[in-house]
Amino acid sequence: MMMNNTQIIDLYEQVAEITEQMLAAARVGDWDSLVALESRCAARVDTLKGGVDSNASLTPVAREKKISIIKKILDDDREIRAITQPRLAQLSALIGTSQNERQLRQAYGANNATG
Repeated sequence: MMMNNTQIIDLYEQVAEITEQMLAAARVGDWDSLVALESRCAARVDTLKGGVDSNASLTPVAREKKISIIKKILDDDREIRAITQPRLAQLSALIGTSQNERQLRQAYGANNATG
């Protein structure tokens, strides 16, 4: 389905709005909402991919609007990543520590039980 300029810009604006909500969720550490919003955002992006063949179908005004929206999406995405990357590193470290502790307990716990 080919979309017209209004539909294309509307979808980009929806993505920008969802990305803004994702940033707000990340700022307060609402990880469940962030994940749910990311799924909604991905669905809109998939719709865009399916309905837009190229920029050639956009008027110059619509193209400029699209560029402006994309810049905002990228700025929000950059900030979301800045917030989430340290959190992901913490979780990864916790998981690694838990796995190491479990392996140590398994290795040395078995010796203690027999000794």
